[in-house]
Amino acid sequence: MKKVLIIIAVMFFSIYMFGCKKKQVAMEEQQEPMSMEALSTMNATVPTTLETKVPESKVQATPVASGVGAAKLEALPPAGPYKPTNIEIQTALKNAGLYAGEVDGKVGPKTKKAIEEFQKANGLKADGKVGPKTWALLSSHLNPPAESQTKKKR
Repeated sequence: MKKVLIIIAVMFFSIYMFGCKKKQVAMEEQQEPMSMEALSTMNATVPTTLETKVPESKVQATPVASGVGAAKLEALPPAGPYKPTNIEIQTALKNAGLYAGEVDGKVGPKTKKAIEEFQKANGLKADGKVGPKTWALLSSHLNPPAESQTKKKR
């Protein structure tokens, strides 16, 4: 009876250690966020459904962490909306004239206050979080205006 309990305990432990959750976390760690430059160069006519046929020339076999080959579809767009980095958010807020702090990638009280001010000024819900609607408007301030660049060159 003790052997059966030990075997069951070992099985539960191994399932816990080698479960699907760890594989999912490992796969998410391998994915990198896309930059604004990469998004801007994407073709606007990329299909949005998986039912669209992908030409054989666009399918490549690539090894996966488990050693099993899988097909990588280059023609498919990234899943979900673009999530900006904290540095991109701070840079856009600074260029919009709402953030005077250091662009360090840390979202603190100054950054949250600047986000809320931007949201209020643009008629959005002022929650201090940069969601898709806020980023759609804020991303236009990511690059500094042409005037400030020409003044720096002089």
